[in-house]
Parts: sequence; C-alpha cells; structure tokens
Amino acid sequence: MARIEVLMPQMGESIAEGTIVKWHKAIGEKVRKDETLLEISTDKVDSEIPSPAAGILAEIAVEEQKTVPVQTVIAYIETEGAAEPAKPPRVSPPAGTTEPAPLPLAPGGVSPSPRGEGRFYSPLVLSVARAEGVSMTELETLRGSGEGGRVTKKDLLAYVEARKSGSSPHGPARPTVGTPTVPVAPGTVAGVPVNDPELRKKYPAPAYEVLQMSNVLQKMAQHMVGSVQTSPHVAAVHEVDMTSIVRHREQNGAGFESKEGFKLTYTPYVVDAVVRAIKKYPLINSSVDGDKIIRKTFINIGIAVASESGLIVPVIKHAEEKNFVGLARAVHDLATRTRNKKLTPDDIQGGTFTISNFGVFGTVIGTPIINQPQVAILGTGAVTKRVAVIDDAIAIRSLAYFTLSFDHRIIDGALGGMFLEAVVQNLQAFDVQMKF
Repeated sequence: MARIEVLMPQMGESIAEGTIVKWHKAIGEKVRKDETLLEISTDKVDSEIPSPAAGILAEIAVEEQKTVPVQTVIAYIETEGAAEPAKPPRVSPPAGTTEPAPLPLAPGGVSPSPRGEGRFYSPLVLSVARAEGVSMTELETLRGSGEGGRVTKKDLLAYVEARKSGSSPHGPARPTVGTPTVPVAPGTVAGVPVNDPELRKKYPAPAYEVLQMSNVLQKMAQHMVGSVQTSPHVAAVHEVDMTSIVRHREQNGAGFESKEGFKLTYTPYVVDAVVRAIKKYPLINSSVDGDKIIRKTFINIGIAVASESGLIVPVIKHAEEKNFVGLARAVHDLATRTRNKKLTPDDIQGGTFTISNFGVFGTVIGTPIINQPQVAILGTGAVTKRVAVIDDAIAIRSLAYFTLSFDHRIIDGALGGMFLEAVVQNLQAFDVQMKF
C-alpha cells in the first residue's frame, strides 16, 4: 500500500504560503488522478488543485481556512488496498431504457446518492441541500460555477437566499460591454462567517453578520487603498456610439461561434480599440518609478473579472501582436480559466493597462481605481438604447459611457482626453466589413 503526500503547491516564485479554502473530497473518498481535490487561496489568485494520484484520501493534515507555507504536507492519499466507506447504492436505469430510474429521496427531498440525472454533487452540497430542504429536482435546475458546470456550495447558498427573498437567482441578461462574469453568491466574495464571541457582543446576531475577508479581498483592498494614496486620480467620461458594433456582432456572432467554438462578446472590440489607441499615445502604457517614467514597448491588457473570491485581473500578454480574432481567443481563454479557477499567478501579473467592465452589472457610469503600477484604467458602462441626434435627425442608438481614470502625475487632461477619444473613434470606425 503506497501513501502519497499531497503538498501545498507553490503557485509562483513570489508565493510563500497558501490558504486551504475547501476540500472537495472527504476522508475515505476515492479520488481520480487530476480530479479536483481542494481549492487554495494565495495573495495572488484562487486555484483548484488536482489530485497528484488516484486512490483514497486517507488523511487531511490541514483543515479548511488554515494557512501554511508552500511544500507543507496537507494530506495523504493511499493508492491501493484501502476500502472505501459504505455509501448508499447508486440507482441505475432499468434494462433497455435510457432514462434514469426514480431516485430514493432522503429527508428534505435530496437523494443520498452523489449523482442525480448524470450530474455530480459533492457530499457537502448534498448535506446543505438536505438542511435547506432543496429537492434534487431543484438542484438539477441550478447552473453551477464549478469545473464542468458542477454546483458548488456557494451556488446552492445563492439559490437558497434568492428563494427566501422570492427573487430569481438568475435574472435576465442586459446588453453590456465586456466579458461575462462569474456568478457571485451573496457574501461569498467577502468571505466566510466568523463566530467570534467578542465580535458577537459588539455585533449581535441576527441584526449583524460578521464575515472574514478572503485573502484575495484583503489584498485587493490593500492594493486599492495604496493606489489612491499613490496616484492623484482624474477621470474623464466620453460617450461612444456602439450601434455599428452591436449590429456587427449580431450579424457575425453565429458564424464566429461556429468557427471558433465560443460566443463573440463585445470585449475584443474594446480591447482592439484600446490597443490601437495606446500605439498612438504610448505614454498611457507607462508606470512611474520615483521621478522616472517607465514606458513599455509591449502592451499587456488586464481584463477585470468578478469571481467568487473577489476581483481578479487576468492579463492578455503582448496584445499588440494579436489581430481581432486572436484577442477574442485570448479573452475567452482568460474568462474560462477564471471561471474554472485555472489561472496561475503569471496570468495576473505584468499588465500595462486595465479595462474594467462595470457595465455588466448595469452600471452606466463609474470611476475605476487605477491598477498600480499602471497609470490609467478604462471603465466601460452598460450599452443602452437611447435617443440621439444624428445629422440633425432624431435616432435610436446603442450608446455607452466610457470612463478613463488616469494618474495626473504624468498624464494631464489633454492627453487623457485625446486617448479616450481615440478609443471612441476606433470603436465607431470599426471595420464592419470584417467577416469570420
């Protein structure tokens, strides 16, 4: 019988420790090689960690929410000879049929089997579902944010909260600029509930709920406060007519998806416009080191994405070398790996300019905080149909407000305004003849 050590991985050269967010397997459960075993959080990014071997999870040495140095032994896997704890039998379809047999229901309406209708549910999810009275039928309707569409505890708790409030957990989408964000359950970005007696005295339940900030959220908070203290922020807002972009996407979206295998979003249009504007005004692509200006000859575009653990900014490296389709592929790849927690620290480092799509939440105008050590950030608002005057005639157009927040130490209002107007003009003059 072999006993394999599971170590806290080092997710980058600068990463010294990691926090265990959640174990996906319980002691005694079977695990396949490369199957997700646990989730960890570092000061850079949250990641799902695959099992290094196939076998049975024999021991968990480090509990959830504990932080340990990299290369620490956090668990042991027995690769052969161990017996799996007894589980309720899985119900198979009757012979000659393709439909699953009725599932035996436990109290609360949830099947004790970890699978229903072909989907996997972790023991933790099933336990929460039983406690909250969520039926298997309801579970089957949930859109999971985990790997392969798996329903996570956070997805389930978001559904429960929405059900209690009488609202739908999945509202209708509205036209927005940018990449789809990860569904975020109420309270999950802030962290897990804290049961501290002293804090409970100060903030008694049920009037108050005390949450522990996640590692990612703590680092983001420090980064944002430091940015405001470092850079004198100035914001400029321009209106952009997105009508031709909206029509181009509608006319070419199906062909693009058929060829590339994923949906065409508005983000590549914006990234393409930003890259071309940076080439015209390269000082926007700089940083400040003391009294020196460090201007980059490469363009690395960060795309701010809301994830379960907080705001993450994965980076498209050398965006200046990519054409429109290449940018679309890069955006899709980063969005997918963000949703599946497959980003590495290198994926979120080295950005030279950031795009923040607050319009995906319906926000029309916002003033984003600069992502240090960069000197500017573009915020894109929601695209909405409004009345506009075109050539002295009234027309219905798809319009959006774009905000540029910039560091006034090296970028004045004239340069900031010219750069933002270049982004607007690049979008409004987009080659609508482009086919895919």
